[in-house]
Amino acid sequence: MADESDEPRPRFTRPTPGRWAALAALLASIALPLLLIDDPRHARATAIAGACLVLWMSEIVPLFATTLLLLAATPLLLGPLDPAAFSLGRVMGWGANPVMALFFGGFTLSLAASKCGLDRSVAALMVHCSRGSQRGLLAAVMIGTALMSMWMSNIAAGAMMIVTLRPLFPLGAATSGELARFRQAVLLGVAFAANFGGMATPIGSGPNLIAIGAVRGIFAIDFAHWIAFALPLTMFMVAVSWVLLVRLHGVSGPMHAVIIDAPPLGNRGRAVMVLLLFTIAAWLTEPLHHVPSGVIAIALAGTLFAVRLLEPADLKRIEWDTLMLIAGGLSLGELLDKSGIAHTMAGSLHGSAMPDAWLLLGFIVACALISAVASNTAASAMLIQIGLGISPTASFAVLVALAASMGVPFVISTPPNAIAYNQGGLRPRDLMIPGFILMAVGCALLALTGRFALRTAGVP
Repeated sequence: MADESDEPRPRFTRPTPGRWAALAALLASIALPLLLIDDPRHARATAIAGACLVLWMSEIVPLFATTLLLLAATPLLLGPLDPAAFSLGRVMGWGANPVMALFFGGFTLSLAASKCGLDRSVAALMVHCSRGSQRGLLAAVMIGTALMSMWMSNIAAGAMMIVTLRPLFPLGAATSGELARFRQAVLLGVAFAANFGGMATPIGSGPNLIAIGAVRGIFAIDFAHWIAFALPLTMFMVAVSWVLLVRLHGVSGPMHAVIIDAPPLGNRGRAVMVLLLFTIAAWLTEPLHHVPSGVIAIALAGTLFAVRLLEPADLKRIEWDTLMLIAGGLSLGELLDKSGIAHTMAGSLHGSAMPDAWLLLGFIVACALISAVASNTAASAMLIQIGLGISPTASFAVLVALAASMGVPFVISTPPNAIAYNQGGLRPRDLMIPGFILMAVGCALLALTGRFALRTAGVP
């Protein structure tokens, strides 16, 4: 056994001004509701929700840890006031939403595709489809990234495409000239395509599932409903991003021969491909066979492990922290609903003279702005519940959730942005200029055409 003195000791760093500010905001979010709100139920629920939002937005603790604190604080503080509504069993059930099964199935599918090299094969195929054109390569890279982001996390999709392209653009290379501008455009294209690709499917982004879970009692949104609306939106935003990057970075002319070897797919890769296609078909035909998409996702995960396409050790590689973050977002929404806070806030907003169309625009812009600087899960969970009190329709929740994917202007806005920036050669303003344009275009599109498009897709 190693001597205790040989073990690494934890390192303590001096708190930064930002952390002191976050701690002050945390204390204020807890103390002020308890001092200023007379109703003890509302006061305690507001303190819990405020503390969770501060923790999520400041990230002074791991994001998933906030979920654990939420699940502990709710029965502790609200349970004595209403044991039936806020018992530990009830509160734990908030996060055990069927959409969590869908997200888990998506994670196992992503893990299997990565393990057998299927994602690398897709990335290399898209690169080979560029036909020697800079614009063609940019388009192929963005399409490939968006396709992968539809079925796996945007982090994995962006990172995999950048790894595939690294032989073409070595880290820190091309600091000036035409190749530097093209490299910037490709890195930004990967980031934006990964962000917008997640809108296309329910499992592509956490806010998507939060919206589906929030409106289960109003309207059951299945895969076919979501894709019918969100896939064209994704295609449009990726296309606008491509045009914008071509214009801003002067992308044109031929590209030197691109040789990126795709790994052999093998029998395991082909088996994963068959399961992927079968699962997608089952999700899209849910209205015909009436098997819930969550059940299909669990069956997929069980099959992947049963036939040894995934091993027990692979369970450690599943993004459990992300699953817990989504569970926290769902639980926060339930807290705002069950405590009556969402209804109270919605009533005050509904009583204003602002037309419903402007309120919808305000919620969309607010969700995009908050998501640009903080957790999109926290932003969507809070705003969806408040918004449903004003407009109890599935379309309102879906539009607010999709707005979370529009918050892309900063390096810190999304993990794909940070991954692209960390490759070198990008400045923060390289993200900000196209990012703000895309955010404005996306929010305007959702507000002006979203409800009509959703009704056309069968979502009220």
